[in-house]
Amino acid sequence: MLEELNRKQRLNLMKFVCSFAWADLQVRAEERVFVSRLVERLGLEPDEQEKVKGWLEVPPPPDAIDPITIPKAHRAIFLEAVEGVVRADGIVAPEERENLELLTDLLTYDG
Repeated sequence: MLEELNRKQRLNLMKFVCSFAWADLQVRAEERVFVSRLVERLGLEPDEQEKVKGWLEVPPPPDAIDPITIPKAHRAIFLEAVEGVVRADGIVAPEERENLELLTDLLTYDG
């Protein structure tokens, strides 16, 4: 599924994943491991890897993360990745749950 994403979409996916890693205001070691593995699976270029590392130090700006920009064909991929990072540390904080529910609602709404 990840191979369906082009370079821009892969980076956009990582913005979402990193922003959700920050949902509880801290990025735990398990979340960093999840992100690292996802970066490997996506085959990100060195410059893209550096951007992702930066987003683990400082979250991506909120205006850079717009669920409407996710093509319908890729929404399941984004949800799966975001759920993965949210659950990576074994603790789903209320903020994480709320943000995940909101994203799920936005990406699955057909109206």
